[in-house]
Amino acid sequence: MTVYETNLPFRLIARGKVRDVYETPEGILLVATDRLSAFDVVFPDPIPRKGEVLNQLGAYWFRETHSMVPNHLKSINPIEALGLTDHSEELAGRCSLCHAAQPFPVECVVRGYLEGSAWTDYQRDQTVSGVRLPAGLERRARLPHPIFTPSTKAESGHDMPISFAKVVKLIGVDAAEFIRARSLELYHFAHAELLNKDILLSDTKFEFGMFDGEIILIDEALTPDSSRFWEAEPYLSGKAAVSYDKQYLRDYVEASGWNKTPPAPKLPSDVIGNLSARYLEIFRLITGRTLDELENDQI
Repeated sequence: MTVYETNLPFRLIARGKVRDVYETPEGILLVATDRLSAFDVVFPDPIPRKGEVLNQLGAYWFRETHSMVPNHLKSINPIEALGLTDHSEELAGRCSLCHAAQPFPVECVVRGYLEGSAWTDYQRDQTVSGVRLPAGLERRARLPHPIFTPSTKAESGHDMPISFAKVVKLIGVDAAEFIRARSLELYHFAHAELLNKDILLSDTKFEFGMFDGEIILIDEALTPDSSRFWEAEPYLSGKAAVSYDKQYLRDYVEASGWNKTPPAPKLPSDVIGNLSARYLEIFRLITGRTLDELENDQI
C-alpha cells in the first residue's frame, strides 16, 4: 500500500518532508511515508515502498551500531501495542516507536568523497566547510580522510553549513565533540561494512539528541534519503557507477529545468518506478534480504 499521508488517533507533532510524527503514551511514533523531497521541496507523487525501506533499513543500522552509540529506537513493530490494528495495512513496515529525545539543532554530515554541495564548494575555493583540500581533485574523488561538515537543521527552507565553532556555541563543547567523534566513527564503520558488499558510502547525515541525560542517535541512519550509495566496482575501475539514492531524482530534475521552488513538478511513471527500484535494491544489497522477506518474518 502506497502512503502519502497518515491521520492517526494520536496528537500529530509534525508532518515533515517524509515522516509523520505522533505523540503516544509509549513514546514518539515515527511513520515513514512514501513522500519524496529534493532541494527541500516535497513532490506530489509518492514513491512505492520508499517509506518501508527507510524505516526497515534505519532499524537495521540502529541494531548494527548500538554498541557504538545508543539510539532512540524502542520498537519496529508497535502497531498492536499502540492499539492501531485498524491501521495495520497503511502502517505495516513503515512505523517505529522511539524515545522522546530532545534533538540538537545540528545535522551531522560526514563526507568521504567530493560530491554534491561539497563539489560545488570545492570548485569555488578548494575548501569544503572551511576544510582546505588538495588542488586538482575531480568530482567524486575520494577525500584524503572523511570530513565532518555540520549544518543547521532548518524547520523550513534550506539547511545552511556551519563551522564546528558554531556547533560548540549551539550545544556546548562536550556535546559538540561527542557528536563529531561519533559521526566520524559511524561513517568509518559503515564505509568498511558496505565496501564488503560492493557499495561505496559517499556521504551521510546523522542527527543526535538528549534522552534521560544521555546523547543518543535519532531520526534515521544510513538510508538512501540521508546518504549517497554508489556501486563500488565500477567506481574503483574509473567507470560511471549507479547511485542507489536520491541522486537519480536530483539529476532528473536538474535536467528538467525546474527552478527548485514550490510547487515541485509531477514525475513521469518511469522515474517513479526507477527510483522505487533503486531503494528496494539498496535495501537488498545492504541487508542481504528483500523487503518482502524481512517483513514476512515480522508478521
